[in-house]
Amino acid sequence: MEDNESLPIKGVWNKLSIKDLSIKGKKLFIRVDFNVPLDENLNITDDRRIRSALPTINYAIDEGSKIILASHLGRPKGKADKRYSLASVARRLQRLIKKEVTFLPDCIGPETEAAVGKMADGDIILLENLRFHAEEEANDAAFGKALSKLADYYINDAFGAAHRSHASITGIAKFLPAAAGFLLQKEIEYLQGVINNPVRPFVAILGGAKVSGKIDVIKNLENKVDKVIVGGGMAYTFLKAEGYNVGDSLVEKDMLELATTIREGVVAKGIKFYLPVDCVIAQSIEPAAETKLVTAQEIPNGWKAVDIGPASVKLFSIALENAKTILWNGPMGVFEVDAFSRGTYAIAHSVADAYALTIVGGGDTDLAVSRAGVSESISFISTGGGAALELLEGKALPGLMALTDK
Repeated sequence: MEDNESLPIKGVWNKLSIKDLSIKGKKLFIRVDFNVPLDENLNITDDRRIRSALPTINYAIDEGSKIILASHLGRPKGKADKRYSLASVARRLQRLIKKEVTFLPDCIGPETEAAVGKMADGDIILLENLRFHAEEEANDAAFGKALSKLADYYINDAFGAAHRSHASITGIAKFLPAAAGFLLQKEIEYLQGVINNPVRPFVAILGGAKVSGKIDVIKNLENKVDKVIVGGGMAYTFLKAEGYNVGDSLVEKDMLELATTIREGVVAKGIKFYLPVDCVIAQSIEPAAETKLVTAQEIPNGWKAVDIGPASVKLFSIALENAKTILWNGPMGVFEVDAFSRGTYAIAHSVADAYALTIVGGGDTDLAVSRAGVSESISFISTGGGAALELLEGKALPGLMALTDK
């Protein structure tokens, strides 16, 4: 399938796609998600979100549109802050597309409007960080209207922000015909497809810190999956609920009863439910901390689980062997610390080696897969953490619903 081929949005709604519009010579306001990680010198450390938007940008170039790109970066709290400037993004984008990108110091105002008015077909402008204006996150109607004055059409290709009711996500769509870009469509196809029509056996791997953050995901998937694998900090709430001593591991005490109910409900439906059988423990989350390997049933007081152990890796990997669809959301431990990353990286390799449709999304799992060096072997890596999670929970995303019906 070509990158710029229009993808069906399965079982969601019938919205306009960029391919439904006649965009030659038209000004397109394309909301992208260029919220990329930066180091202390403001250098981009991972440009995957920029590269993910290229199919839509290149299509607009080929069609002879005037392209106005807009994004947020970080949390500047409604004020201009050079630490969150998109200037470095403009430079990286220019290298990637091998075409001049004009960077403007603001996203609204007379100077911005004048620059847009001088655009020729195929020109590209990147606006400064939308969140330098408090009105963006407040979904201020006047701000949304000011953004809309720049363009003839609005294209949302920012899946990572589609769960936000912000001016550049939902507000602007009230003033312009609004369509989905290729990345947004692709995200919906994969994530909605795995929920509505997975090829079985379907295995969900859920990690991360807290059960409370994944309750709705489990509930939404429990009638669709064949196996659930639980790792990360959230596993120890389930283990504690089974009566095991988990030492000082992360436990949501107010979730113990619900954890039992969830596990029993899943198992009652014939779904296999896997928890760690061993774990790496430490007394602190420090790179130089002493570690021990123990069974998940006997974590001593004063120690906390920081990663799954080799027996858990083997158990989980065997459970993945016959899978035809794998969805992974959330790491298996504190993988950001090298000493506690082995379990997460091992699962990343197991997922990558599986003869299955593999989808990774949210909860820093994309970063874990990248650090494990297996990104190219994953079928699809979502660019949206919170948005992917809400879609997996079965929620309607404001950015998707704001688009124009066909």
